[in-house]
Amino acid sequence: MDTSTESPLVERYLEHVRVERRLADRTVELYAIHLETLIENAAAAGLALEQVQTAHVRRWMAQLHSAGRESRGIALVLSCWRGFYRWLGHEGRIGSNPVQDVHAPKAARPLPKALAVDEAVQLAQLHDEEADPWTEARDRAIVELLYGCGLRVGELTGLDLRASNTARGWVDLDAQEASVLGKGSKRRTVPVGAKAAEALADWLARREDCAALPAARLRDPAGAAALFIGRTGTRLSPHAIWRQLRQRSLKAGLAAPVHPHMLRHSFASHLLQSSSDLRAVQELLGHASISTTQVYTRLDFQHLAKAYDAAHPRARVKEEGGKK
Repeated sequence: MDTSTESPLVERYLEHVRVERRLADRTVELYAIHLETLIENAAAAGLALEQVQTAHVRRWMAQLHSAGRESRGIALVLSCWRGFYRWLGHEGRIGSNPVQDVHAPKAARPLPKALAVDEAVQLAQLHDEEADPWTEARDRAIVELLYGCGLRVGELTGLDLRASNTARGWVDLDAQEASVLGKGSKRRTVPVGAKAAEALADWLARREDCAALPAARLRDPAGAAALFIGRTGTRLSPHAIWRQLRQRSLKAGLAAPVHPHMLRHSFASHLLQSSSDLRAVQELLGHASISTTQVYTRLDFQHLAKAYDAAHPRARVKEEGGKK
């Protein structure tokens, strides 16, 4: 293993982490690479390693960031340098650690994954001929409520057949609205669209056909009062809904498995594409802060940018010969 550097101090430190701290060979190799960068930066600034100050480290981190280094990679470099200077402090070579208060820039918040409109409709319109009518009616109603109302999976599983003092949520088909208990025990009311109401009515007409329901009512009255139940007659768990939705999305021919929160993301993104009313979407999703909802404006822009790149004649530079 070649970990040669031009600094005796760094050589001693690498030996320290290899022998005394017993770090893996691959980790020591990475440390050698990161410390070589430190040596080069210090030399370019006309500094000995012991003379490096926090301002120098911040400038070098900014340069890494500007060069496209990801936050996680910068954090690893800083961790290596921080350990090196901590060791120098123990050796009595420096009075303070110049890396101690330097942190990597926060990673960009990943965009939520949402279905395209046609994919969401394809999933909602699926009729699984192989499934029994009871399960098919239930799962279709689940998809319609998740996508049509933007519910969290926990809000969906918390729905009861009817309103009560103990119910976490319920659906009023006459008013075509659902009352749910969201994060922070905050209750909100969301509209139930025509397709969701139709699917839910079909499920309610079949729900009592569960053979295990009478026994479940005796054994677990609260669970049996759930809007969505399994074959045991008790409330469906979030895990069961994840599993059923995954299977259903694959049967619908979608490229990737769908999970419940993806339908919530799709609900928000598709609303913004049509209305651009961020405050309304915030209320429907039950977000405490508008900044949480604003992530969907980035998702909406991403969708528009892709459409522009694909369709606009001035979006891409033409190659020689007129080919794109």
